[in-house]
Amino acid sequence: MTHLWVRAEQRPNEDRVGITPRGVAALVAQGMRVTVEESRSRVIGIGAYRDAGAEIAPEGSWPQAPREALIFGLKELPEDGTPLVHRHIMFGHAYKGQPAGQVLLRRFAAGGGALYDLEYLVDVEGRRVAAFGYWAGYAGAAVSLFAWAAQRAGGICAPVSVWPNSPEMEADLRAALDAAAGAERPRALVIGALGRVGSGASDLCEKMGVRVTQWDMAETAHGGPFPEVLEHELFLNCILARPGTPVFVPASAPGDARRLRVIGDIACDPDSDFSPVKVYDRATSWDAPVLRVHEDPPLDVMAIDNLPSLLPLESSEDFAGQLLPWLTRLEALEDGVWGRARETFEQHKPEAGT
Repeated sequence: MTHLWVRAEQRPNEDRVGITPRGVAALVAQGMRVTVEESRSRVIGIGAYRDAGAEIAPEGSWPQAPREALIFGLKELPEDGTPLVHRHIMFGHAYKGQPAGQVLLRRFAAGGGALYDLEYLVDVEGRRVAAFGYWAGYAGAAVSLFAWAAQRAGGICAPVSVWPNSPEMEADLRAALDAAAGAERPRALVIGALGRVGSGASDLCEKMGVRVTQWDMAETAHGGPFPEVLEHELFLNCILARPGTPVFVPASAPGDARRLRVIGDIACDPDSDFSPVKVYDRATSWDAPVLRVHEDPPLDVMAIDNLPSLLPLESSEDFAGQLLPWLTRLEALEDGVWGRARETFEQHKPEAGT
């Protein structure tokens, strides 16, 4: 019997979950065993999971789960260096040269476990089968516009926190923009506009009355340079870093002549060798949403790496709905999307002891 163990997220400001009670009920109905850990922060209460047929375990107890259990979470594991003996379903951020990712892979090598990276669950044509992208783009564009409004008011973006739903986020943002700039709005360039992330970013901008220049592969195929980026007040990068990704914002950009005031690096991979935004070196946070990389004229970079958790209920329900059809196929872990994810892990994992 397949045993799916849904762990609590240990990262601050991470309220999302990858499966809803409806999904648990569907898995239990097909004969799967599902354990859900208690959580102090999960946006969906534990009682709903209990009612759906899940077994309940204490928060953070997954290291003691049966060896055959599949541990399912979203963000980072505790960085305690312990060997990982289980098979984990999560976003590993480990295949693009990220230093923390290399540590994670060595832990798997030491323990004999395996990573089924959610970013690398792809169909036969290489397209991701489930992603938080739309809500990352939506929330990332919103925080970037909050940053622009704060600049116009002579300050820097204030801390952000969870919104219960997207209409409340929109209302707060519209009020901030109107207070700082009246009817004026920046112009935005969205790269990756045809994807999930870019669609979310474009939709939010359009709701706020922001004119959007939408670029995708056709507009970026020449590889750069891209002076148009500097001609827009707001730049939203919605393309994941990968080999061959062109540089959209070179290191020289802060000192160049520019209208650009805010960069929203929604893809947010500053540790990757392939990052297309070269003016910053670390992610930002809910408490400090932007880095000011130049003072006069100001240039702020928004690079929060868990943006969908600003709208945790909507983003969780959307992602869980996309993923559920594939969770129902966990009994065939060596085939299809799961087999491809395992092959990707095997290609990247180090030898034990290295």
